[in-house]
Amino acid sequence: MSETLFRPVGTFMGVPQTTDLSTAKAAVIGLPFDWGQHPKRVGARLGPAAIRMMSTDMVRRFRPDDPKSLDPFEALGVVDMGDAAVPLDDVDAAMEVMTQAVSVAVDAGTVPICLGGDGMISVPSMSALAKRHPGLAVLHFDSHTDAYPEEPKDGGNEVDLNPATTFIYGAAKGYIDPTASLHFGLRGTTYVPGVYDYARQLGYQALPVEVLAELGTDRLLARFKEVLGDRPVFVCFDMDVFDPSCAPGVFTPAWGGLTAREGLTLIRGLKGLNIVGFDINTVAPLYDVQGMTAWLAATVAAEFVHLIAAEES
Repeated sequence: MSETLFRPVGTFMGVPQTTDLSTAKAAVIGLPFDWGQHPKRVGARLGPAAIRMMSTDMVRRFRPDDPKSLDPFEALGVVDMGDAAVPLDDVDAAMEVMTQAVSVAVDAGTVPICLGGDGMISVPSMSALAKRHPGLAVLHFDSHTDAYPEEPKDGGNEVDLNPATTFIYGAAKGYIDPTASLHFGLRGTTYVPGVYDYARQLGYQALPVEVLAELGTDRLLARFKEVLGDRPVFVCFDMDVFDPSCAPGVFTPAWGGLTAREGLTLIRGLKGLNIVGFDINTVAPLYDVQGMTAWLAATVAAEFVHLIAAEES
């Protein structure tokens, strides 16, 4: 009787909180990390809690355009594993803890849906996924490449990991194949010149946001699928790919981004790709307006669940 009187507190969409993945085909994982050295904004470590809160208040499970009236959370047995126990005073230790946390889901054959956290949370996701999925490719939605040219660490060949070098690091470590990966949504000003060209030299396709207007949605999605093919794909979704008019609470907002409708339409159009993991990052609640960004991020996460369920059905 008491089980019907209570429900979980604070999980994504009210799903059970557990690390038992025996029946779960997808699992939500909070990665409450931020580098803490952004020149203007910090606080993305609060992102997972904000996204979860808005998911229970403002996001529903069913889509009226689904002829099957599918509850994707029930169909996939989605669970919320909670937050990784991220230390806040040691970046290397934080990366290791997050990698281990994501690996629990990946090793169980469960698709991880990671809530961040700043853009560096993509590193542990790539590391964990690459061990199970050789030839991993990335589809990166962002206003920035996160692959900015920098001097090698300590004068050697090792990449100095920070939010601007996430995808240099991932490629250098062999987690991903940059020649089969894309950055899309790029725009805004930069601290250094030649950023897009540098990403392309690494092998990435670097597509400014204007490509959507030039090609249209269908042709852009076809471009994604042509590059990614049948490879295992990690979708990294930085919330600043959206225009700050609909997602103001991010680390580095830039005008001219996607509308909410454009972004959600593109996610739905990814059906058919071999997607093995997702993350949503850079929600910074301290700079949000009435929870708009967290609400949109929760909606993005729910769209990912619908996308996985569509592939399973």
